[in-house]
Amino acid sequence: MSVVGQGIDRTDGFLKVTGGATYSAEHGLARLAHALMVLSTIPSGKISSIDDIAARAMRGVLAIMTPQNAAQLPPQKRPPPGAMGNPRLSLLQDNNVQYNGQPIAVVVADTLEHAQDAARQLRVHYVPAKAVLGFGEAKKHLRTPASQPERPADTTRGNAAGNMAHASIKQDTLYTTPIENHNPMEPHATIAAWDGDMLTLYDSTQNVSGVRKTAAKTFGIAPEKVRVVCPFVGGGFGCKGNTWSHVMLAAMAAKMAGCPVKLAIERTQMFAPVGARPMTEQRLRLGAAKNGKLGAVLHDTVSSTSFVDDFTEPCSAVTRTLYNTDTLHTTQRLATMNLGVPTYMRAPGEASGSFALESALDELAYALKIDPVQLRLQNYAETDPEKHLPFSSKSLRECYEIGAQKFGWARRSAAPRSMRDGSTLIGYGMATATYPAHRSPAKASAIIHPDGSAVVRSGTHDLGTGTYTVMTQIAADALGLPVSKVRFELGDTDMPAAPVSGGSQTVASVGPAVYAAATAARTKLAAMALADEASPLHGLRIDDIVADNGWLMDRAKPQRREPMAAVIARHDGTPVQADSEAAPGEEKRQFSMHSFGAVFVEVHVDADLGTVRVPRVVATYGVGKLMNEKTGRSQLMGGIVWGIGMGLMEKTEFDWRYGRALNANLADYHVPVNADIGSIDITVLDEQDPHINVLGAKGIGEIGIVGVAAALANAVYHATGKRIRDLPITLDKLV
Repeated sequence: MSVVGQGIDRTDGFLKVTGGATYSAEHGLARLAHALMVLSTIPSGKISSIDDIAARAMRGVLAIMTPQNAAQLPPQKRPPPGAMGNPRLSLLQDNNVQYNGQPIAVVVADTLEHAQDAARQLRVHYVPAKAVLGFGEAKKHLRTPASQPERPADTTRGNAAGNMAHASIKQDTLYTTPIENHNPMEPHATIAAWDGDMLTLYDSTQNVSGVRKTAAKTFGIAPEKVRVVCPFVGGGFGCKGNTWSHVMLAAMAAKMAGCPVKLAIERTQMFAPVGARPMTEQRLRLGAAKNGKLGAVLHDTVSSTSFVDDFTEPCSAVTRTLYNTDTLHTTQRLATMNLGVPTYMRAPGEASGSFALESALDELAYALKIDPVQLRLQNYAETDPEKHLPFSSKSLRECYEIGAQKFGWARRSAAPRSMRDGSTLIGYGMATATYPAHRSPAKASAIIHPDGSAVVRSGTHDLGTGTYTVMTQIAADALGLPVSKVRFELGDTDMPAAPVSGGSQTVASVGPAVYAAATAARTKLAAMALADEASPLHGLRIDDIVADNGWLMDRAKPQRREPMAAVIARHDGTPVQADSEAAPGEEKRQFSMHSFGAVFVEVHVDADLGTVRVPRVVATYGVGKLMNEKTGRSQLMGGIVWGIGMGLMEKTEFDWRYGRALNANLADYHVPVNADIGSIDITVLDEQDPHINVLGAKGIGEIGIVGVAAALANAVYHATGKRIRDLPITLDKLV
């Protein structure tokens, strides 16, 4: 392959910088009306009445939908215990309120301003009920979640408790992470339009096929009656992987109003009805020999969930696979609260879990007086200790070595508070990163046109990650065409089906399908040439043919060749098309598939004020073959920046009397800006994984955040001597 791996510019970049990219709220439809959700203001109870008389009389109001007049829908069925499924939706089917911020009405008007004005005139009366708010209260009634595939509630290997009792060094620590909200630049938005019994949804989603299935079940119609379109996503990070209530409410409102309806979530509404990273409390108990060898690991996690539906933050996943120990015990428990349903947020489980595990490893290193890198090497897992399988590829040793060398880890003085520059305390910290390499079945189609150009399609998504570009590169190489002659299209359920763009699986899943479809189209065209007496390639075998830069040629005698377009021209100009699919096979039963990395962080802490700055981060990763050097590094850098935010800034603050977020805006919900970020040095190893898929590609969207918060906390301890176990690390915890 000649194009795959190159850092070519984004093929969709021009559209984005010139405003030509059409996002979900920007599709122009005739007679388009505007809808606004009205959210509850109590955390628990019932709606006794909604007075909408004044609102209905206001200018421009087309419809007001409440539990009193909303269409009755087929009952929502919960997925079987342990199955991955969409959360239960709030679709105005009853008067119950289960969290503050639950959708309780929808106002539709001719303009957004008229809808907002009318929504303010609704008078909602409640009968409040006792709510469970606050983590401490919820922990009084813990529940064990149903086990999910590869996410068991509890795991045990060996006698962890017995080994802990006889360990030379024992450590028992508690770590917490707060609720965090996604806040992509593009909030959730949906345009719904009915044409008879046909429904079209222009939805900002990471899963067009999933939205279609949910809509079909919600309205009791065939999936073929639903089309979902999403050519561009302005960020998702997990919150757009599920189908939330507003999508179906938009469709219900469009039916009631008799016209297409746009429902765009306001920024303040991003903090309740569309998920968040749940809060966690994690107890890590480590038992080790004096040489640092782990003899026992116990990891107990409690995460917040909702009375609406369950969501489990699988914090123990990284603990079960990262280090070599024969004795381990992990548990997951749920603390149920009157809050909205939590959801996936970048590296769900791994981001939160690695903070606890990698902080605990650092604490153990200080207790044993062993270098933190050496402690990790002492417990290096050559094979997956949970599955007892070899890794499909693992370059973690090289990540430690190269990362430490580039960072200058050897210059570190081990004692806390031993490195400073005047009143600035300097700290070095590190942590390990890992994330599973997921893959799902996917389909794609490829068409070679008479002019020698090609169009390749798959119903996948581009969340800003570079999917358009990477798939174009894969297709161009497989077709033997220049990138300029290939157009990749995505984001439509009318295209071949692809999985959710979550779990860092898009390239690993869709890429092989694109490669297969493009290869099949090229092979079909080559077969046409070989059977054509007018072709200079006539009579050769298919294995003799190669394609390059739009030409078919004899592998042994490249001067014997002809343009692809010429072959099609002699066959009535009929485009050559091929459809293919790709799916994982037996390899997942034969190998454990993960990406790995090492993160090194330097912090500067003001000795008097406690402010923390991060002048540099050095990170090294083994993530299989990188499809595009530029977009790949961008993804890893974005994950690191988010990890800095997770470690130092991000926290959704609640008024626990009412269960409502207090900082529901981008002024008070702090995320890193350019001024917060120093040097980020990223190295991606040339790792060969012959087992993961035909491309050797693993996902990279999520591993970048894993381990960063722990590396920060470890660096802060090295700088200050204060161990912060509760995120985020704010100055009040240091002074």
